[in-house]
Amino acid sequence: MRLEEITLLVFTAFNVVRLVAYVPQIRKAACDQNGASAIAYSTWVMFFFAHASTVAYALVNQKDASLALWFTANAACCLAIIGAGLLARRRSRARLNA
Repeated sequence: MRLEEITLLVFTAFNVVRLVAYVPQIRKAACDQNGASAIAYSTWVMFFFAHASTVAYALVNQKDASLALWFTANAACCLAIIGAGLLARRRSRARLNA
């Protein structure tokens, strides 16, 4: 196996693991009874923009739709965590105001 194939395999494996690892974070943010207060929105927004800029780089500089797809999925998961946290926060505020 050539070095290029090894690095592609490692990249793919870790990105699959990373995408799966988002699921518990999304679930935790969505189900948090305290309004997802432990979610650092600034961190997840920064991760989103880092992934989005990688999508742009992959498409514009590398002409690599495959790489762009991986990082689009990562960016979408970041948005899901942000959205789930914001919904949990809204539910928590509504519960406190009721």
